Amino acid sequence: MDITFGVDVGGTKIAAGVVDEKGEILHETREETPRDSDEIASIVAMMYENAAQKYPEISAIGVGVPGLVSQNRTDIDFTANVNWRNYPLGKIVSESINDAVPVYVENDANSAGWAEFKFGVAKDARDMMMVTVGTGLGGAIVIDNKLIRGRWGSAAEFGHMRLVPHGINCACGLRGCFEQYVSGSAMTRQAKMRAVQEPENAQILLKYADSDVNNITGPLIGRAANEGDPLSIHIIQDTGRWLGEGCASLAALLDTEVIVIGGGVADHGDALLDPARVAFSAHLTMRGYRKEPKLVRAEFGNKAGIVGAAMLAREK
Repeated sequence: MDITFGVDVGGTKIAAGVVDEKGEILHETREETPRDSDEIASIVAMMYENAAQKYPEISAIGVGVPGLVSQNRTDIDFTANVNWRNYPLGKIVSESINDAVPVYVENDANSAGWAEFKFGVAKDARDMMMVTVGTGLGGAIVIDNKLIRGRWGSAAEFGHMRLVPHGINCACGLRGCFEQYVSGSAMTRQAKMRAVQEPENAQILLKYADSDVNNITGPLIGRAANEGDPLSIHIIQDTGRWLGEGCASLAALLDTEVIVIGGGVADHGDALLDPARVAFSAHLTMRGYRKEPKLVRAEFGNKAGIVGAAMLAREK
């Protein structure tokens, strides 16, 4: 059996699993993401070594990380939300496991997108874009069955596409980036600010937050929205509107047959996607004279990064 080890490094957790050639996860494990980013390599090595005790036939490790990954698929050039600059993650993990198997590093959105393209909601497509909406916003592009990384390995950084000129400051150093309007962190920021300004519309949300706006989180926004909290509902809908407008610009550029929406924020389901589809259609250029891409929710959920990283390591 051909199996590889996939790792998805997130802002709060590191998820990993043993994956077979059909995209099935045979073994899965999770660890909290440490505050010290230098500890991540040690945790990845430890997770692999634990899995290898049960699955010694693991042939490669794929690690999905947020940010720009080098052409050689071993170094991280830059991340906006983790303090990594020209960081040799692949080399460090390899040394930690005594070079037991090859280690490949991949952008986390590319990993998730490849899982959806190979085995998920886009498995029947030839061309696909994926927009991953989690703590930040990432993307993946597949054209003619090929994952597009760009000449220098930094393609599909949709989160840092300029959506609003002179808009909200972004951790990347620019202003008005897509992820400052469509992401879990953007939703939480808006909810905290508006709950202070209009507490009468956030009574349910504030109840769950114990009347302290600093306790507001993305899951609480979703929970409050499900119970009819006006502010939480509006924030999810407004995020969907921004998402649809941004996707319309992406469709004008790439013209793929399907756009997959993934990441934790996609768990809001139709509450997010219905306004996104309305805004997408309203802002799609030359509508009525062109084929319209489908805007669909990802199938793999939070397991996409594990599966995709493992599959890319296998193919590499």
